[in-house]
Amino acid sequence: MAFALSTMQLESSAFTPGDAIPTKYTGEGDDRSPALTWQGAPEGTKGFAVICHDPDAPLVQNGSYGFVHWLLYNLPASTTSLAENSGEGTPGLNDFGKNGYGGPMPPEGHGTHHYYFWVLALDKATDLPEGLSLPELLKQVEPHLIGMNRLVGTYQRD
Repeated sequence: MAFALSTMQLESSAFTPGDAIPTKYTGEGDDRSPALTWQGAPEGTKGFAVICHDPDAPLVQNGSYGFVHWLLYNLPASTTSLAENSGEGTPGLNDFGKNGYGGPMPPEGHGTHHYYFWVLALDKATDLPEGLSLPELLKQVEPHLIGMNRLVGTYQRD
């Protein structure tokens, strides 16, 4: 199924779709990942992956654009939520050069950036090593993608 939206729903208790992400979840705050909850995974889901990406970042790297803030994978099919600052799953390499979550931190004066939190439903459980980059992760999971959806929040530094 290529990268097409599904009927899955993704929410956060930290912010509503299209609204500002509270400073607590940014590089200017506590830099904690927000709580996420999803439902409506397609039949046959065996695992999940989560990605947070900022397409507004003025970067082109690894053949792609934007900035990767979070990669999380090896989440079992029984997972339907992540607590704030969750330690579940296996962290991948963000564009800060670290494994795990790195909150929004757009350049000062760069305006409002949009942060896409994606949940990917997979038809195969994964046991991938820690520290994969976004291209490495997508190469592994794209053939097993059966559904996905997103939650978009915004953030702007003054």
